Amino acid sequence: MRSVWGTTGRRRTAAWLGVLAVAGAVLPACSDSGDPASAPPPRSTGGPAESGTPAPATHPFTGGTKGVTDPVLAVKIENTRPAFPQSGVSAADIVYVEQVEGGETRLMAVYSSRLPKRVGPVRSARISDLHILPQFGRPAFAFSGVQSKMKKYVRKSPAYEVSQEKAGGAYYRFGGKPAPYNLYADPKALLKRAPKATPPQDVGFRFGDAPAAGGKPVTSFTARWPAAKMGFTWSAKHKRWLASWGGSPSRAAEGGRLGGKTIVVQYAKTTRSKFHDFLGSYTPLIDTTGTGRAVVLRDGKAYKSKWSRTSEDKGTTFTTEAGEPMNFAPGQVWVVLVNDGKPYTP
Repeated sequence: MRSVWGTTGRRRTAAWLGVLAVAGAVLPACSDSGDPASAPPPRSTGGPAESGTPAPATHPFTGGTKGVTDPVLAVKIENTRPAFPQSGVSAADIVYVEQVEGGETRLMAVYSSRLPKRVGPVRSARISDLHILPQFGRPAFAFSGVQSKMKKYVRKSPAYEVSQEKAGGAYYRFGGKPAPYNLYADPKALLKRAPKATPPQDVGFRFGDAPAAGGKPVTSFTARWPAAKMGFTWSAKHKRWLASWGGSPSRAAEGGRLGGKTIVVQYAKTTRSKFHDFLGSYTPLIDTTGTGRAVVLRDGKAYKSKWSRTSEDKGTTFTTEAGEPMNFAPGQVWVVLVNDGKPYTP
């Protein structure tokens, strides 16, 4: 498909993917001491819908009808106990859970159909973000900073950086938490600094009725990393999966429980990147291209599934074991990335 960014856009995309391949294989890692300086965010290699092309009837991230042409914003959010309760997560269209140094996890919340008033605590970017984001076109990407050796890789990515360094006026300290767990951002202010951010495009999700066969009734599911675990418990009352962290309910700063209509547990090979934090702990590199297995939780059932992503500028498709589309329930989707095998420490 022809890119609306034109030949130049295609050249930048190809160059970006080449740079990213080098970054994933050849560098030393992302530090997270205090509020490290920021770098430009990654851009998706796919382009937005061409000018004159009708907007999709439903939002490709949620299956809903709101915000189908609104720009995409991705924000890195802390996911350890000192950060709780988090702000703005419940308003995200998609929530990625990614392993970081020390076996802990961090969130990347993706917004388009609606924006919260506040999001955070905002934390620094990681190399795996740069491999996930290209499927979104040219989103705005908000983060507190990156390690100096990673800056050039983020800077060369064709997305819009709205880091603390580049969009400082959109960030502020809030609440009684100590730094770095008290950095928050105003999503509307972030997007004002990225006026050409990409509208939503197809990222491979399909929404609709659940498969007629293959689902196993389950009440809960636990995803594990070396130093963290998240649980998802089906609530028939709320008709969604309620999240927990370390055995305790995950609560939103705005009130209520965090959780989603669909939880995708995507098993992806996790290896050691060349980046590490200031303590010397290596940053995991999560391979989100290729093929693999997944478990899709929806409507109180678990479906064994398969995932496929042919390249970083394409979305991830999910199918049943029989090869049929694995439809998601309309609403918020969590993509929980875990190593394909035992929990892995780089």
